[in-house]
Amino acid sequence: MSEFDELLELLSGHVPEAHRERLSRYGARVLEVNRKFNLTGAKDAAEFAPHIIDSVSIAEYVEQSLIDIGSGGGLPGIPLAIVTGVPVTMVESTTKKARFLESLLAEFELQGAVVAQRAEVAAHDADLREHFHTGTARAVSSAPTVAELLLPFIQSGGRAVLQRGTMDEREYQALEDASLVLGGRVERVVPQLPEIGEAGIVRQVVIVEKTGHTQPRFPRRVGIPEKRPLCF
Repeated sequence: MSEFDELLELLSGHVPEAHRERLSRYGARVLEVNRKFNLTGAKDAAEFAPHIIDSVSIAEYVEQSLIDIGSGGGLPGIPLAIVTGVPVTMVESTTKKARFLESLLAEFELQGAVVAQRAEVAAHDADLREHFHTGTARAVSSAPTVAELLLPFIQSGGRAVLQRGTMDEREYQALEDASLVLGGRVERVVPQLPEIGEAGIVRQVVIVEKTGHTQPRFPRRVGIPEKRPLCF
């Protein structure tokens, strides 16, 4: 069985039927290129299918325009663009990955663009800053770090959608405080079904509403948001 056919089977019942074929083609394409250079730790269809399902699970929160930072192999930006039809801008600083993302936009005839820069730099571009209705990031950094990198891209009234594992009280409080500093507020936390995330790992979606403008000094220079997370 080809990886495409295997993905078709694995995604059945977990993603919208109308988009299952395109999502499976996307997954097969990532796995094909992943053999040439690293895009994902997933090595086969069984390992990659949960990442597609996880990405699509937040489609209901995506509106009008999407910024996805640290896109890597296109997660969650490409699956979300396929399912929602919104234009997606993906921020990916690694040149090979950025070129691959551009090829995906063309291959799947998706509206969007790729910005081959670090998020700390791209967020100070006037054409990108506070331009988007929705923002996503599957970064492994702390929640306050992700908020600092993402919220400067979001316009007032928009939202950042953070997919997180379990956060302890200290990290959650730091996220709340950092969001206020960055011109936002934590609106709600939504638990995800266990089968969406990796086996045995509790997942949640944190919705951060953008309530005002982000001060020009944020995000701080490259590397600082991760080394010294706001309020954490």
